[in-house]
Amino acid sequence: PVPGRCAYFVARKKRFCKMIPAPGRRFCGEHGQQEEESDRKRIPCPLDPKHTVYEDQLQKHLKKCNSREKPKPVYFVQDVNAGLKDVAEIPGKQVPISSLSKEELENLIIKLKNASNGLELHLEEQILSHQALQEALNDPKNGESAFKHLKQQASILGNMEKLHLLGPGRCFVEFGAGRGKLSHWVDVALQNVDNVQFLLVERATTRFKVDGKHKRRNSIFERLRVDIQHLCLNKVPILEKKKLQVVGIGKHLCGAATDLALRCLVESYTTCSDGENEEPAPKRSRNDKTEVASNDSADNESNKDNCKPVAGIVIALCCHHKCDWTHYVGREFFKSVGLGPVEFHYFQRMSSWATCGMRETTTKASTSEESEDQTNDTEEHEQTFSKTESGSDTLQGILTVEERKEIGCLCKLLIDHGRIEYLQQRGYKAALQYYTESAVSLENVLLTAVPSPSLIPEPTT
Repeated sequence: PVPGRCAYFVARKKRFCKMIPAPGRRFCGEHGQQEEESDRKRIPCPLDPKHTVYEDQLQKHLKKCNSREKPKPVYFVQDVNAGLKDVAEIPGKQVPISSLSKEELENLIIKLKNASNGLELHLEEQILSHQALQEALNDPKNGESAFKHLKQQASILGNMEKLHLLGPGRCFVEFGAGRGKLSHWVDVALQNVDNVQFLLVERATTRFKVDGKHKRRNSIFERLRVDIQHLCLNKVPILEKKKLQVVGIGKHLCGAATDLALRCLVESYTTCSDGENEEPAPKRSRNDKTEVASNDSADNESNKDNCKPVAGIVIALCCHHKCDWTHYVGREFFKSVGLGPVEFHYFQRMSSWATCGMRETTTKASTSEESEDQTNDTEEHEQTFSKTESGSDTLQGILTVEERKEIGCLCKLLIDHGRIEYLQQRGYKAALQYYTESAVSLENVLLTAVPSPSLIPEPTT
């Protein structure tokens, strides 16, 4: 063993333990029971059996164990954005697409095409850029992967600027923030703007965060380690204290996380943070136009920023195959076109055909763009799923690669249109557009939404 290190030989790793024991001891705490003079018993920790603890010190250990349940933050409200509560609507276990008969698959495709009639199948291109990223885009030190992420971030900022969302008195909430790159570039774009707040929402711990680069005194960064499903923005202290309009942003917000974020913004956070709200939350879902009317009525003499708490939403969509009927915000739209949870189950799986129609496509996707961080590994998610569904040999004799790609795109469009209708019904002007080339990212659709002026009622006579 190395001097000063534990003398216990770990057979599984074929080396000695690298832990440093206490002064005068040969073994570390984990392997101390190997000492001849020690008769104390070590047992697995009940909170996390990956480590052990002395049995006679168990109660003391449980009070400080890193695996103990931490106190919930004030903005944690269990399942506040979860959506569906009626378990009767949740479909049971469905058979894989590869196990469907030819007739069943054809019926699904007929339903898909019938439901898509009347939808705008060709999205507008809004491939923009922003001067804040020009220096980084022109930096020859950036590799191909970094360059592709920069192009996407530049276009997202360009679309935000076009919608007049880059301004003072705003709180930018980045959902699925990961390393916080998107918020970083928004901060760079707002160098001369005062009264700006950033909330970075991420449920997991993240390495190599860029938070340390934010040194401007007139912008504040705060991380919220919470699942979007349980995030109540109304209870975030900074939003309770300051009357800031919120701008929801996200780059490749995966599957159901997009639906949770939309519900978080337009349902659980729909009233001004002025401390004077006495209207109970359940009344919101009944008549959204009435709510918009009350928010923007002439009674608000001081205007209070038109009492619009959410100034805009800009989210780059991703991984439709990870959507969930329970959380999906477009369930009413699906029902209106004669579809339900069973069809949604298959459509969300068939959506991966748009990016992974065959195994060769999977290989290209995995080599064309490396993952920037844990939350943005878009093509990696598609790659994993495609091996179980779209790579099935059963489909080879039924649908061609191009047909599967077309059907996959149609599934994604149908799911996204449900999100658009959801936002429109709640007083937002929402749209989908291509924000970058498919060569840069196979997931190249951006969802944008701003409060709709057309829903402000005219005075009655």
